[in-house]
Amino acid sequence: MPGKRRILFIGQSQEVFDRFLGGPANEPELIVVENPLRALARLTREQFDGVYVDSAFLREAFELGKLLQNDQILEGMPDGVVLLDGDNTVLWCNSRLLEWSHRDPVIGSNFYTVLGSPEILGPDFCPFHTALATGTASSSTLRANENRYFQVHAAPVHEPGGLPRHLIVTVRDVTREMHQQQKLAAIHQAGMELADLTPDELLQMSVDERIDLLKSNILHYTKDLLNFDVVEIRLLDQKTGRLEPLLSVGMEPEAAERELYAQPQNNGVTGFVAATGKSYLCEDTTEDPLYLRGAKDAKSSLTVPLTLHDEVIGTFNVESPEPRAFTESDLQFLEIFTRDVAVALNTLELLVAEKASTAAASVEAIHSAVALPVDEILNDAVSVMERYIGHEPEVVERLQRILRNARDIKQVIQKVGQKMAPAQAHPQPPQEERPALQGRRLLLVDEDATVRSAAHALLERYGCVVETAPNGSQAMFMVRNSGYDAVIADIRMPDISGYDFMLKLQEVMDVDPLPLILMTGFGYDPGHSIVKARQAGLQAVLYKPFRLDQLLNTVEQVVNAPGSVGQA
Repeated sequence: MPGKRRILFIGQSQEVFDRFLGGPANEPELIVVENPLRALARLTREQFDGVYVDSAFLREAFELGKLLQNDQILEGMPDGVVLLDGDNTVLWCNSRLLEWSHRDPVIGSNFYTVLGSPEILGPDFCPFHTALATGTASSSTLRANENRYFQVHAAPVHEPGGLPRHLIVTVRDVTREMHQQQKLAAIHQAGMELADLTPDELLQMSVDERIDLLKSNILHYTKDLLNFDVVEIRLLDQKTGRLEPLLSVGMEPEAAERELYAQPQNNGVTGFVAATGKSYLCEDTTEDPLYLRGAKDAKSSLTVPLTLHDEVIGTFNVESPEPRAFTESDLQFLEIFTRDVAVALNTLELLVAEKASTAAASVEAIHSAVALPVDEILNDAVSVMERYIGHEPEVVERLQRILRNARDIKQVIQKVGQKMAPAQAHPQPPQEERPALQGRRLLLVDEDATVRSAAHALLERYGCVVETAPNGSQAMFMVRNSGYDAVIADIRMPDISGYDFMLKLQEVMDVDPLPLILMTGFGYDPGHSIVKARQAGLQAVLYKPFRLDQLLNTVEQVVNAPGSVGQA
């Protein structure tokens, strides 16, 4: 005998149903559900010969029919669609949820159990309860096994005469988006940590140690976070346009040492990126005319500019033995990471420049403090030596040794300053070069100690070797016992006029004339010294107050053309 017919009955009263079907002989197997939504759940997993709908549920059944008609559409959706009851039990779902849960069947199971009891990340930590209790939709994000993420959106199914008891839940796989967000956050955090040092750590580390730490951090995050094994970083020399190697891992030695410039032609992908400021994705090195051999057997490369305030300061290059190994996401991640690399490099450069400035300031302060005392030692030694010439050769020899040692003191200070300043530092601010003044020995004569100190500070900055004397007599002692390229003297000295000083200077230096520059205030010329000095062959005059460039130009003029008459 054939089995009983199975009828799905939607309703709460069987009286009409019993009268319609007749006696027990024909009585079918009756499965009763109280609403169309329950019926839908049974229909998806069981076979029925018919469906009977109580008139009270016709409207809901009509909606159920429409849902069944759209079943194929729901099956083709990329998102999961689930019908839940108030206990979070799955009444119906499309195949997408089956695919994600790796289990069948799921009908009748708890929704969270189906997805492996995921962690609820919010913003709503009870999205299904909220939707049923408030009658409004609610959303949340779930983290499931294998680091997968799902976004759920629960919408209540409104029923007449009371609170909703069922939910339509859409489930979207947002694993890729979440992983990208996490990677971006990790890249940002890594960028902040590249050169992040406490003040105590900064004090304990040299510039070279800071550079090594930055290189190590860049390499660590590039490998572990971005998964790039071949890395090359070059920094752009703004003056020469040359791309100087900073870091190279996995590159051929010849490629790492290759001379490259920020030019779009004949300098490979790196030169092109540095010249244009645009990233370059080389998908196949064998077909790309710009690519120059870098890593051994490299089949693809990705190169991005290091930019700071829209200015290219270098390049960041990664390579792979696989063709088309890099994606647009890799490009995006690397561009974000290199922004922080550029900032870290700039921070390091500022620290280097700060150290150079501090070293220069320290050297200048030390030099200023010892310059005049050393000049006094020179003056005293020369004065004593003048008295013993021809009488005590041993005393004269010792005094000459004192002169040499005193002069060496200033040279030692300059050498120490050069060692204090790191090699990577650039002069800040850049200084005008005056090659004609390099190594020139100058004697400045002025009663005012401030003027003598300023002469050291200003002229030695351009490579001059400066000594000073407070009066004309002491200056003559210095001239007789030292070799100078020029003398700068005030027109009014405590013991002699500028004109008389010039005559004595000519007398002493008769064979090899010594250029003289006289300094005077406008309108002040007692005894017409300037006029008489000019008639006697004065080389140059500086009228106070004068600018630094006037002083430098005048000194250059007299040391390059001894004996010529000029005026600043």
